[in-house]
Amino acid sequence: MNEKKRTVQESGLSRKRLMDIYERLYGRFGPQDWWPGETTLEICLGAILVQNTSWANAARAIDNLKKADLLTERALQNVRMDRLARLIRPARFFNMKAKRIKGFVAYLSKHFEGDVDRFLGLPTGELHEELLGLDGVGRETADSITLYAAGRPVFVVDAYTKRIFSRLGHFEASRNGDKDYLALQERFTAHLPADAALFNEYHALLVRLGHTFCRPTPKCGECPLRAVCPYPEDDARRIDP
Repeated sequence: MNEKKRTVQESGLSRKRLMDIYERLYGRFGPQDWWPGETTLEICLGAILVQNTSWANAARAIDNLKKADLLTERALQNVRMDRLARLIRPARFFNMKAKRIKGFVAYLSKHFEGDVDRFLGLPTGELHEELLGLDGVGRETADSITLYAAGRPVFVVDAYTKRIFSRLGHFEASRNGDKDYLALQERFTAHLPADAALFNEYHALLVRLGHTFCRPTPKCGECPLRAVCPYPEDDARRIDP
């Protein structure tokens, strides 16, 4: 292990380190204006549709729903499952996601008279637990809805976050995905102020970095974090998850 990488790993994360990363990303990319969506229901649907696909694919599916005038709880309740699946086909895994969307709006109808904003008004802990109890909603999806739709300061951890902070020397994946998620999330919440706007922008900037530069085969030479990342010195040509 080279001296630079050892120093980064041993120093650990701090508020100063996290904010330095944030400021470098913000300086390069600017504000990201996430999460795309005109209504809270649309944001919730986007969190389901983006599972295991790109946001571009999820956005195409949402656009299809919008054109079909189906972006209301009542319309989604009434639409046939096969038609819903066809409309969201661009988001991949469309049959499974159609079932999850149907389950979500059925839950809203049963417990909140179809009012998504009443649901999102639950206390943060209760909201999070209710989301995790829904079919097909894991931690990342639940946290995305809690942050972006409900506006609560919950940091979203995704594959980009794990890859970036692994290369920065601050995260090492184990075989326990749930444990890894919570461990990395805690590193953000322990050192950053509980600010939903900051968490929103930080996550969006990490997605932008992961999509643009910190890919499985990275473009380290152009990366805005190159000066503070030990990864290029190891071997920028290798392929990581």
